[in-house]
Amino acid sequence: KLCEGILNILEKDTKTSCQVACLEALRILSRDKKVLVPVTTKRNMQILMKLAKLDTVEDPLERVSDFPVIVEALKCLCNIIFNSSVAQKLSLELNLAAMLCNLLQECKDRPLVDDIKCFDLRLLFLLSLLHTDIRAQLRQELQGVQVLTQALESSLSVRWTEEYKVAEDRDRPPLSLQETDCAIEALKALFNVTLDSWNVHSKNESHQFRYMAAILRHCLLTTGPTEEKTEELH
Repeated sequence: KLCEGILNILEKDTKTSCQVACLEALRILSRDKKVLVPVTTKRNMQILMKLAKLDTVEDPLERVSDFPVIVEALKCLCNIIFNSSVAQKLSLELNLAAMLCNLLQECKDRPLVDDIKCFDLRLLFLLSLLHTDIRAQLRQELQGVQVLTQALESSLSVRWTEEYKVAEDRDRPPLSLQETDCAIEALKALFNVTLDSWNVHSKNESHQFRYMAAILRHCLLTTGPTEEKTEELH
């Protein structure tokens, strides 16, 4: 009942501070699988997707004041999808992966969006891990390899000297914690999406995998903010 009450409040047009507080409470509650059973419905998923700006045709990142709400809504969706098989099935029906790819592309070259990008990528990782149909959809319909590779490239601030050669800068400072976390989430999602890609058929796929290989080589030469984070990145 508490979760349902929180979602009823979130469905209304409330203040940002109220939305963030409600989402933080829901995120904590959504760690409990038993609590999720009665609230994992199409309507409630759509409420969270709307707060995460996943269902808009306008610029979802137009207002910086919305960013904390977007991040918390994405965190809630991560917990719910991880803990609920019903939510995993609803994600396919609601075309969640496509909306996440669109939001991820909107994050490109934007300031202050690292947290949004990181939890978008984490959600794509979870979907591609837990639902084989969504994994296939990402690979075949949504150009997931390209979208995720570009997200990884952006997180690592890759600079190119040739088509498949990344510029090496030995004096480059370590990645920030946010950049490292984004890169790690992109790598995890890429692993899932390319898991069945041992047989590359087209010229475009060949290009995409050579492009990705150059970025992965650069990743191995990159350091994170701590030794532990560097090890996790590699």
